[in-house]
Amino acid sequence: MESILEQIERGKLWSIPGGVHPAPNKASSTQQPIKRLPLPESLTIPLKQHIGDNGRLLVKTGDRVLKGQALTEPAGHWSVPVHAPTSGTISEIAMKPTTHPSALPEPSVVLLPDGEDTWCELSPWPDFYAKSDQEIVTRIHNAGISGMGGAGFPAYVKAQPKNEIEFLIINGVECEPYISADDMLMREHASELIKGIEVLRKLYQPTKILIGIEDDKPEAIAALKKACENDHYTQVCPVPTKYPSGGEKQLIQLLTSKHVPQGGIPSDIGMVVHNVGTIFAIYQAIYEGKPLIERVVTVTGETISTPGNVWSLLGTPIKFLLEQSGFQPQQWQRVIMGGPMMGFTLPSVRLPIIKTSNCVLAPSENEMPMPGEEKACIRCSACADACPATLLPQQLQWFAKSKEYDKLEEHNLFDCIECGACAYVCPSEIPLVQYYRVAKAEIRQEREDKVKAERAKERFEARNERLKREQEERQNRHKRAATRTNDDAKSKVEEASKRVSSNDKSAAVQAALARAKAKRSDNGEPDNSEMAKLREERKAQARAYKEEKPAATNNDGKKDAVAAAIARAKAKKAEQANEQDVKDNTSDPRKAAVAAAIARAKAKKEAKGSDDDANNCATNETDTSSDNDPRKAAVAAAIARAKAKKAAQQAEESPTEALDETKAQDASESTVDDPRKAAVAAAIARAKAKKAAKQAEESSVEALDETKAQNADESTDDDPRKAAVAAAIARAKAKKAAKQAEEPSTEALDETKAQDASESTADDPRKAAVAAAIARAKAKKAAKQAEESSAEALDETKAQDASESTSDDPRKAAVAAAIARAKAKKAAKQAAEQNDLPQSNDNDVEQQDNLAAVETTEKPKLDAEAKKKAAIAAAIAKAKAKKAQQDKGSE
Repeated sequence: MESILEQIERGKLWSIPGGVHPAPNKASSTQQPIKRLPLPESLTIPLKQHIGDNGRLLVKTGDRVLKGQALTEPAGHWSVPVHAPTSGTISEIAMKPTTHPSALPEPSVVLLPDGEDTWCELSPWPDFYAKSDQEIVTRIHNAGISGMGGAGFPAYVKAQPKNEIEFLIINGVECEPYISADDMLMREHASELIKGIEVLRKLYQPTKILIGIEDDKPEAIAALKKACENDHYTQVCPVPTKYPSGGEKQLIQLLTSKHVPQGGIPSDIGMVVHNVGTIFAIYQAIYEGKPLIERVVTVTGETISTPGNVWSLLGTPIKFLLEQSGFQPQQWQRVIMGGPMMGFTLPSVRLPIIKTSNCVLAPSENEMPMPGEEKACIRCSACADACPATLLPQQLQWFAKSKEYDKLEEHNLFDCIECGACAYVCPSEIPLVQYYRVAKAEIRQEREDKVKAERAKERFEARNERLKREQEERQNRHKRAATRTNDDAKSKVEEASKRVSSNDKSAAVQAALARAKAKRSDNGEPDNSEMAKLREERKAQARAYKEEKPAATNNDGKKDAVAAAIARAKAKKAEQANEQDVKDNTSDPRKAAVAAAIARAKAKKEAKGSDDDANNCATNETDTSSDNDPRKAAVAAAIARAKAKKAAQQAEESPTEALDETKAQDASESTVDDPRKAAVAAAIARAKAKKAAKQAEESSVEALDETKAQNADESTDDDPRKAAVAAAIARAKAKKAAKQAEEPSTEALDETKAQDASESTADDPRKAAVAAAIARAKAKKAAKQAEESSAEALDETKAQDASESTSDDPRKAAVAAAIARAKAKKAAKQAAEQNDLPQSNDNDVEQQDNLAAVETTEKPKLDAEAKKKAAIAAAIAKAKAKKAQQDKGSE
């Protein structure tokens, strides 16, 4: 079985799927040789004319450059330089529209030719075999050579493949209609093309070199066969005329029957493909040392009077080429860059020629009418039959319109070579290729954004790692520094200890050693343990001194002397205060009266204090006697609490009494001058009388309480129920004492109001009358309260009598209670008469008569015990009345 190489040498070809057969229309442009044009007025050279990044600028505005001089140098990924097409001056470096369907601005250099067309220094390599492969690749790179078949892929990248190359394929098919640049180049420069192929043979060392040419170019086929007739490694392969058999993948399949893997490149299967224009540029770079500054361009169309192929400098305006070819524009004229299948309509004829520009087509309206309006797809499948990449153009168009980019990639959109065969056969005139180009551009942009995002993420993570590493290094550096410090301190201490051990251990040396140890501890921090011990010892000594000091003071006679001195100072101070008071009083009679009243109040308080001491002694005796009986002890405790409350109330009333005396004295002084003040003084006197009556009632209640307590003490011995009654009475007394404690503040307020009234009546007699009426109302209220207090005492007496007599005779108990009430009212009436209070009404007299009648009728029925109790109650009432009279006389 023959191998592929044997089949190729035998001239066998394979078929490709799809394809169309448009009219070639190449005859008009191949009738005359390639011609040269004069220099244009200006050249606009874009910095990017290939696939890859821009180069770095080497010139600036105003610089003079020579022909072939580099304007940029390679910089970045897949970057190739551009060169000056002729000698001249750089007039501008700015953003200019580029030769692209979008006409987006790109960085460009505007060169003004000087007309001399002076070359820079060239270094040709006639014997390139003496050069290394890398030197050859570098020369190709610096010459700025990129694919001139339309893709613009940098040639130096293809010149150093990663895999071993089996077949080197030269693409001279030039299948697109109207374009004849490669055809004319092969016809006129066949020998130069063979020399360029030799350069690539040295680089690739291929098994076979195949030159593919369509069979409608017999002159080109003949010229190349003649040029390589002695070369057994190179074979010219005529192929059938069919569009797009000039595609890279389609030509490989057509000549070798091999398929480029999806998403792969020809070098993956041991293939490399170069265009004949690229081969000629490599020849010029190696053999002549010229960079890529010009190329062959086909200028054709029915509006061109002299169509043909020209050598066009890169950067030449398209308008200049059209004018040099006899362009006769029509009303609706359009100019296409490229052929009718893969070309695009130029937005302006002022755009420049670039490295990938192989044709300028200016058709007439009859020759190439404008496409009609896009219609709906009729599902004819003609596009799928014409696709050379066996894709589904209809499905891809739907996904492109809906921007479903994932599905576009699933359906192998990037396998499309944008040949335009599908759009050529579409009866609905759908511009399918345009949809694919837009979708490809958007997908590429999306990929670039994703790559940028990934790179940004990597940079961010790398930065975080770097910061973390630096932080750890700083921490380790501090730790190492601390360790070194500790080691140095330890070494110093050790050295000091060695010196001390070698020398005499004097006190000074030992102290220095102790200081050195105290400076640093094992962990690098100060050691204050010795200082802490010293502080603790000082604190202990201070505490011991404080404990010893009081004892020494007690045993020392100085304390008595100090106390005596303090007493003398206090006495002197009191004497000075008294003298000052006397001086103040002599200056003002009122103040003297106030001072006298205060002195009398203090005297009364001291007298009451002595009485309280006596009462306390009596209470103590009672406590002693009550040790034998618990119930008596409880009664004694209740009596003691009542006396204590009375003493507290009297202590609060003493300042009030002094104030009353002062007010009375002021009133007596003021009445000398004003009769109205006398009325006020009378009102104040009546208020004081009411207060005295109230105190008399309280003293009678206290006597009654003592009697009840005594009776309770006697009665609890015989009946437990009486003990419960006594406890209830004690609780009632406690509540009453609390209520009385609140009353002094009210009395003080009343007296203050009376004083205000006395001050105000000095000016107005009507106010004096009002004040007197208020005083009388308050006197009546005091009398009523006195009656209520006596009623409460009588009720308690009733309760006590009831508790004692209910065991023998209920009627006797009722009689005793009535007698007690009559006596209590009589005592209150006598107190009121003595204090000039309002007299009792006739009802009280009637009640007394009734009580007397009851007493007369029931008296024979009373037993000895009831008589005894009545006598005790009468005695208590008489004592209270006498005490009230004494209190009034003392005031």
